[in-house]
Amino acid sequence: MKFTNDELVARTLAGDSRAIARFITKIENGDPEVAALAASMRRPAGRAHVVGVTGSPGAGKSTLVDAMAARYRARGAKVAILAVDPSSPFSGGAILGDRIRMNQAAEDSTVFIRSMATRGSLGGLARATLESVHVLDCAGFDVVLVETVGVGQAEVDIMRTADTCVVVLVPGMGDSVQIIKAGLMEIADLFVVNKADRDGALLLEKDLYTLLSLEEFAADHWKPRILKSVATSGEGVSEIVEGTVAHSAWLESSPVGYSRRLRIVSQTIATLIGERITRMILTGEEEAVAELSKRCISRSLTPIEAVNQFLGTRLGRIKFENK
Repeated sequence: MKFTNDELVARTLAGDSRAIARFITKIENGDPEVAALAASMRRPAGRAHVVGVTGSPGAGKSTLVDAMAARYRARGAKVAILAVDPSSPFSGGAILGDRIRMNQAAEDSTVFIRSMATRGSLGGLARATLESVHVLDCAGFDVVLVETVGVGQAEVDIMRTADTCVVVLVPGMGDSVQIIKAGLMEIADLFVVNKADRDGALLLEKDLYTLLSLEEFAADHWKPRILKSVATSGEGVSEIVEGTVAHSAWLESSPVGYSRRLRIVSQTIATLIGERITRMILTGEEEAVAELSKRCISRSLTPIEAVNQFLGTRLGRIKFENK
């Protein structure tokens, strides 16, 4: 079924899953009409609680997200899931297999699930994730669960997207060291030791408490919680959901929480501005970039000189348009 632009906006605002999926596809494909369509969505945004779930590959993120979605639904919340999968650096393709492990959510017709390929983006998220979260927010979802790619230390972009960040760790994978190296102490609102029925779970939990004890938290700041779960059986998942709800309440009631949300929105705007400017500058400039690349290979130009030369001749003639 094909929608006109007006129908697409109206049906998206009404929560029509097919229209929402079409809208997100337009975002992923870089459709020039997306900016105007998004601007016409007048429903006040910012009501959805965006929960980011991140962690190393094999930590059980998909299974945990599936179990969390079921608990949110039991609380009467309208839930959407964005699951980001890595793309091949050669073909650009992606398996998009997260929903294979999301049996409960896949069987619940009220839960919207969308798999997204990174399409070359780094940091654990797809380029279109930010805009897709906005669409789901406008569509009336109460909770948007964003599962990131399992890329380890580079996977911190979720802090610029989610209201609440859940960092999933597993025993026996050296995650205690990864926490220190990756700076995850700064982005985690909840630490979840998943697969807690394995040997080493208590040791990992102890390491987390030790690391947190080294941090000083002001009285009005949120102190990350440490929880354990076995996502396959559902053990501990209700406590995780309750932790995210408590963090959401803190965000709404605390001046520090307001400052954090303001920072997230500011970073979102800055990111989208950067992407828009990049598209405008590079559109139709493939030959010029290729020529500069050849000069860099021949050592007659350095990459920094190439960038300066390219921008110096083009920034003055950019026309800012709504596309």
